[in-house]
Amino acid sequence: MSNPILNRVARDAERGRYAGFRTPAPQRGQQPPPPPGYGQQAGYPQQGHGQPQPGYGQPQAAPFGGGDGGRAITLDDVLVRIAVLFAVLLGVAGVTWFATMASATIGALAWVVGLVGTLGLGIYMAFRRTPIGPVLALVYAGFEGLFVGAISATFRQFFDEPGTPIFESIVTQAVLATLCVFGAMLLLYTTRVIKVTQKFRAVVSMLVLGYFVFSLINLGYMLFFGGGMFGFGGTGLLGIGISLFATGLAAVTLALDFDSIETAISHRLPQAYAWHLAMGLVITLVWLYLELLRLLARLRSD
Repeated sequence: MSNPILNRVARDAERGRYAGFRTPAPQRGQQPPPPPGYGQQAGYPQQGHGQPQPGYGQPQAAPFGGGDGGRAITLDDVLVRIAVLFAVLLGVAGVTWFATMASATIGALAWVVGLVGTLGLGIYMAFRRTPIGPVLALVYAGFEGLFVGAISATFRQFFDEPGTPIFESIVTQAVLATLCVFGAMLLLYTTRVIKVTQKFRAVVSMLVLGYFVFSLINLGYMLFFGGGMFGFGGTGLLGIGISLFATGLAAVTLALDFDSIETAISHRLPQAYAWHLAMGLVITLVWLYLELLRLLARLRSD
């Protein structure tokens, strides 16, 4: 779930932790600061008749480690990293899909490893104080690919009749529905039909946290107390209602992700935030896909 990860970006920008990391312009009547080590005796620059020294006002290094932290983030930075993460995720998911279709044991192992990996790294990233780097982001995408590939193949085996056309497959319908919801939320956000305020962000974040706790309880019920494939609510009206709520919550969370990306760019946060932002959006999209997959499965169940 993306809010715990991307909320840190919004907080950093609002508190000015990394905003304004470029050298500010001098106030009226003040001399511009000399470059390091220059004019130590005089205390102010003599060269160039009081003009700013070469390199003054240029981007400075970000206040944390990382080789690419000195340049302000752009939308292209985030989009490129989203594409890379999805390439890794889909590649691992594709291999896991075929392995699961061939062997249920391999599928179960991939499901468990992927779930434990994503939960563990997700909690770690939520409490991490510095932006996510490429290694952590790519490893997380690999774990997520294991989980998505295994669970997608399992749902296809359970809910698609033999010989089902590709566009009638539950997995294909879930993917198309995810893309449609993503496009709709992006349109609503860019046209400002949905406005992300502090109150809006706080309410959605609280709901996401509550649903995350509920999901862990539901997972325990499914695994250890005979809760079946869906847990609480099963395939009845209660279960369908839970899926509709979760799908709507994941969709609304996309607006928070868009706002975090826009905030990071407008506040000129360092480029090192690009992996952080890309990872948050990918997590939300996968969450939305899984909720839609569960909703379709419940609707298809007898």
